[in-house]
Amino acid sequence: MNSECRNRINYSFVKVLTGSDLSKRRIPYMSLISPEKGETIWLTACMHGDEIGGTVIVQEIFKRLKNKLLRGSLHAFPLLNPFGFEMVSRSIAFTKEDLNRSFPGNERGTLAQRIASRIFSFIMETNPDFVIDLHNDWNKSIPYVLIDPILNDSRKKDIQELALSSGLLIIQDTDEISSSLTHNLIEQGVNALTLELGESYVINEKNIETGIQAVINTLMHLEMINDEQPPFNYPLPEKINGKILCYSAKPLSSVSGIIRFLKKPGDMILKGQKVARIYNAFGKLMESIVIENDGILIGLADNAIAFPGSPVMASGIYN
Repeated sequence: MNSECRNRINYSFVKVLTGSDLSKRRIPYMSLISPEKGETIWLTACMHGDEIGGTVIVQEIFKRLKNKLLRGSLHAFPLLNPFGFEMVSRSIAFTKEDLNRSFPGNERGTLAQRIASRIFSFIMETNPDFVIDLHNDWNKSIPYVLIDPILNDSRKKDIQELALSSGLLIIQDTDEISSSLTHNLIEQGVNALTLELGESYVINEKNIETGIQAVINTLMHLEMINDEQPPFNYPLPEKINGKILCYSAKPLSSVSGIIRFLKKPGDMILKGQKVARIYNAFGKLMESIVIENDGILIGLADNAIAFPGSPVMASGIYN
């Protein structure tokens, strides 16, 4: 480690609105800048107010990298949605809007669009090279990297390379969400991806450490830091290690009832395999959920009840 590397954490706020009592509502902003020029990297967290794990990851990353950032700059919004966080709500509590369905924003739009516009403009003003958006997934899920659908081949290659450097399972999303933060960053030529790091609502220390190590892996890959430890790799079956799978929330339930799972997140799954059963109130089997593609199970529904057309689980499947 370069003993001469000295940088300090800067703390400030970005104002997003004025309350009815004339109080200023702000989101916290952190930065860590090395004397040596290099990439500009962003971490964003708690886009959804119930997904607090990313906030702790940002806090710990900055603690660990103080005086260790060799080149470039690291910026972060550790709490993008304090309005949802304070109400333990996924959405902007006042308007029930999803902040991650409001980008790139609109200065004269809805509340969420105005907040998104302020966030997006602030990030873009720093000329970012790479943004990692930290999220939490279903309660029973394993950590993974989620990549947006990308049509630009050169951009796709760069983002896939960064995703693979994380040491996590890589999942390519199949739905294009044009109003998400990562989609709009990519549209503007900025490499971006999402880390999905297990359960919401509470701090799962195992998932926190996994997220920290995944970010550190990526910063090492970009040669922004050194680390005496070998790169972290999440334990995955050899068959899928280093491969990019596609996201799937199918099959959907076709009946109402109580779900009983036959597999757990992290298990390999095979086409035609039964992975769950749905029973009615009398305990009669109503449906067996049969997987449609080979892959790995990445998450289970957060509750035990199924309705017709509802997702039961999520998986990463082979192309």
